[in-house]
Amino acid sequence: MNVKTFEEVRQRFLEITFEERFDLIVAVANGGIIPAAMLNQRLNLDMQLLKLHLRDADQKQLYDRPRLLEEIRFEVKGKKILLVEDRVKTGTTLNYARQLLLGAGAAVVKTFAVNGNADYCLYNEMCFRFPWRTD
Repeated sequence: MNVKTFEEVRQRFLEITFEERFDLIVAVANGGIIPAAMLNQRLNLDMQLLKLHLRDADQKQLYDRPRLLEEIRFEVKGKKILLVEDRVKTGTTLNYARQLLLGAGAAVVKTFAVNGNADYCLYNEMCFRFPWRTD
């Protein structure tokens, strides 16, 4: 397993460049909360949570598709959104979240992952341990 230090990951957050400007950061809860907060510090944008559930704490898939735990209660219509997740394995959750936001009227939804395939990512490694995880 490739273990990164918090400082290594933080440096990548500082160095990544975005090709467009966003109106809003949306974190896929719970995994996207810490990365979204780090991006929020850099980009100084409003941040909201999209509460979805697909996997348990051990990353075992629980359902056929993600489940929306709470309706979207923030304005997305016409906004350019940066959708943030910690890890993208299959893309199921991120794609579902993107479709929800576009269906609610978002103008653009670009994805960000600390690790995995996304429009923007810091790493794309098979075995990756987040430095903020305590387990």
